[in-house]
Amino acid sequence: MRETFDITGMSCAACSARVSKAASGVAGVEEANVNLLKNSMELVYEGDRSTVDAVAAAIERAGYGAIPRTGPASTSTVAASAAPAPGAIAQAAIEERRRQLIIDMEGDNTAVIQAGGVQWRAGNVVATSGVRGVGDFLGKAFKGAVTRESTVKPEYKGEGIIVLEPTYKFIILIDVDEWGSGCTVEDGMFLACDGTVNREITSRKNVSSAVLGKEGLFNVSLSGHGIAALESVVPEEELVCVDLHDDEIRLDGNLAVCWSTSLQFTVETASKSLVGSAISGEGLVNVYRGTGRILLSPVADTSSWLAATATTKANPAKNSNF
Repeated sequence: MRETFDITGMSCAACSARVSKAASGVAGVEEANVNLLKNSMELVYEGDRSTVDAVAAAIERAGYGAIPRTGPASTSTVAASAAPAPGAIAQAAIEERRRQLIIDMEGDNTAVIQAGGVQWRAGNVVATSGVRGVGDFLGKAFKGAVTRESTVKPEYKGEGIIVLEPTYKFIILIDVDEWGSGCTVEDGMFLACDGTVNREITSRKNVSSAVLGKEGLFNVSLSGHGIAALESVVPEEELVCVDLHDDEIRLDGNLAVCWSTSLQFTVETASKSLVGSAISGEGLVNVYRGTGRILLSPVADTSSWLAATATTKANPAKNSNF
């Protein structure tokens, strides 16, 4: 008999090996073929439904989730298993949020990936440094330091598959062609892109717009043809796309994810006077002017949220005197 399972919590080849070992150790199991890319497992077994239940329980004991597609495991098996500790539940929820980008290399295409972003690759895929000399390396070293991006982004070519490291953030794909003359990406969001996409470091026109707007002195500008993969703290369907036609948009906070390179960015008071700004409670706002597009996130300053989801360490209690 056969059964297909949806497996959760896997992030690498070692995880799939543990799931396969756990399932194969159940009596009656003949084959347990785990597919890491699809987060699934094909089970071939002898016996009745209790074998499926036993396999699900064994995989859960190994630290992963296993859901048979023809129906849930019996309640008696679940009830018999030990209840996980609260910390384990929190960790399992975090594992669910991790996502991976998979790039299919067909031989005639190349891919540029953030340095250190590859988890594993298969097939005849080779990497080059993307550095054209000492001067190019020093320039990239400086620009990488001010943008918080890695100094050199390796370029991959050949035939095979590339799987990037899992991330807690959401992965969004943008078609650079649709942005006309190009788009500018918020610091640290770049994940990967087609080799046909041009990547440049762009600077703010003035220091005040960078410091007061908390947008940084430099950002990454993308242009040309191809697809770029970016990281976002919210899913793509929650991002707001605004098209400007010789107009402006004012943002109370660092909400811009990426925007047309043609747009001008300044930091201004919310109203014409400081008193009016104080009354409105907005103070300084980020202003984008011109013709182009801007992609907005509904939330800002998410660094604390990311830190909260990446650790289970509790804050120490403060001493109080009564």
